[in-house]
Amino acid sequence: MKMAVRKLIRLVFASLIVISILALANGAASSSVGHTDEQIRQANISTGDREQVAPSSTNITVIATDSNTWTGKAGDGPRARAELVAFNPNGTVLYYNDSHTRYWDVDPVNGTKSTVEYLYADHLNKSECGSEVCTRNGIERVNLTTGNTTEIYSRITPGKHSTRWHDGDRINESRYAIADIAQDRVFVVNTTTGLLEWSWDAQNNFDPTKHGGPFPEDWTHINDVEVLENGRLMVSIRNHDQVAFLDRETGLLENWTLGTDDAHDVIYEQHNPDFIPTSQGGPAVLIGDSENNRVIEYQRENGEWNQTWSWQDSRMQWPRDADRLPSGNTLITDSNGNRVFEVNQQGEVVWSLDIAFPYEAERLETGDESTNGKSAKELGLDSAIKQKTSEGKANTQNGQKDRIAGTIWVQIKELVPGRYMNAFMYVLPAWMGPTEVFALLTFGLISIVWAVTEWRWSSRSLSIPWTINIDRKG
Repeated sequence: MKMAVRKLIRLVFASLIVISILALANGAASSSVGHTDEQIRQANISTGDREQVAPSSTNITVIATDSNTWTGKAGDGPRARAELVAFNPNGTVLYYNDSHTRYWDVDPVNGTKSTVEYLYADHLNKSECGSEVCTRNGIERVNLTTGNTTEIYSRITPGKHSTRWHDGDRINESRYAIADIAQDRVFVVNTTTGLLEWSWDAQNNFDPTKHGGPFPEDWTHINDVEVLENGRLMVSIRNHDQVAFLDRETGLLENWTLGTDDAHDVIYEQHNPDFIPTSQGGPAVLIGDSENNRVIEYQRENGEWNQTWSWQDSRMQWPRDADRLPSGNTLITDSNGNRVFEVNQQGEVVWSLDIAFPYEAERLETGDESTNGKSAKELGLDSAIKQKTSEGKANTQNGQKDRIAGTIWVQIKELVPGRYMNAFMYVLPAWMGPTEVFALLTFGLISIVWAVTEWRWSSRSLSIPWTINIDRKG
């Protein structure tokens, strides 16, 4: 009788492990995240008139990735691969480039239909830098139709992980504002002369011994700057959980600051805040609330910032960009969710593209970021929390499976702090969604339980000497 029970338990364990392995294999085989070099070549990047690899959209969509996917090319070994890719409205590839180590901010160039400026980072080795590795941070302009590229400005910073510039914003034809993570500052450079004309150092207003990340390694992580209509600057101080406003004559406008260090219910290590002006129903700020795994908007009312809108679903994992489009829809970049997607005013996904580890997305001819988008309050948007995946399969067998996995995934994420879950997802392959992660966890748990059970059943576990001899002295 005992042996029959043990065989049944073993059969159950084996069945669960096989099901988990099949779920993982199916996820890997069916994944559409990212594009191989051959797929891009087949799409004909110069004319974009071949294979459709993205859903149709209203205008050109440009995506910059900070990819953690490792690939190998003949002769040069493995490397970290990032992509700058633009899709035509019909979903074919207009432009593709993976020559830089990382791509960050992407902005349309005023007066053009298909020219953008972007920030990049190139990791350099010791032989190129001296005694330690370093990073070349730069700004380039590219015509997506012709592929012609122009270097705007670049500088080398020591190290790599916490010295890369993530964002910049053009002030005029010769001046550019840059969020400088390496030196915890924002500065304005004349790209014609190369001279710095203005800067704000975070130490002017923040004490490095009291708040933020480790000083000086990664204290503020200033990852975004936006030039506002009145010449002021809006700055994302990620490691202080704050969005700050700067006047270039008087400095920090303290009564305008959104968020407080460690007040994680407001914003938690955010990315890419977009300012929506009064003319569009603001002042309001639309934010990728990264460690809270949501997109959120705050409206300034009576001298305070009040939450007016948020959106998340079970797949959302470390969103780092959100743009309010003139249509009232919101274009969202979900980094660890490995997708860029668009939600309408009812909170439903109307456009979605799987792509490995995107950092920022721009829909051209709609204005820079959220420039021509209206605030959630002006549009009357209702906040939405979607506890199912967003592929429109609710009435299919796969849709039902995804919905169940999504609901379980939401419960798991509520138990694990956001930053730890995001760190876990960061190291996983890009094709792993809620279903695959649940299968991986099941595989690991069942394997451990089975091993412990077999050990307890074994005769060895019963033969361990537990006698302890104690010698008394004196």
